[in-house]
Amino acid sequence: MVERLTLNLPSVHTLTDEQFFELCIENRDLQFEKTADGVLIIMPPTGGETGRRNVSILFQLETWSQQDKTGVTFDSSTCFKLPNGANRSPDASWIQRQRWQNLTPEAREQFPPICPDFVIELRSKTDSLTTRKI
Repeated sequence: MVERLTLNLPSVHTLTDEQFFELCIENRDLQFEKTADGVLIIMPPTGGETGRRNVSILFQLETWSQQDKTGVTFDSSTCFKLPNGANRSPDASWIQRQRWQNLTPEAREQFPPICPDFVIELRSKTDSLTTRKI
């Protein structure tokens, strides 16, 4: 079982939003997250069973969202810039349409500076239930 890799780099917390975005773009084969404390996390790819469960969750959320029409759905590749400075990519997420439309087109193209209204995080066998700082 592959666990996520955590890098404690003293200068990471000083990365600007633009620099973090560039780091992610220049390393497209890696999925990065960053905690509010500047800890860089490299997320491993999922296994087959996890990927299958994740697509089922995403499909159900998007089906509901299409019927409800009040918001938009995002997959695990979407990285959000949270109010506390962290950059996170939940497995599935949903944002009220009006909140999403209030962002500028540029903000929607990069890592949207918004906290989703609803998130789903699929727990894998290597994930801990202990509380951790986001």
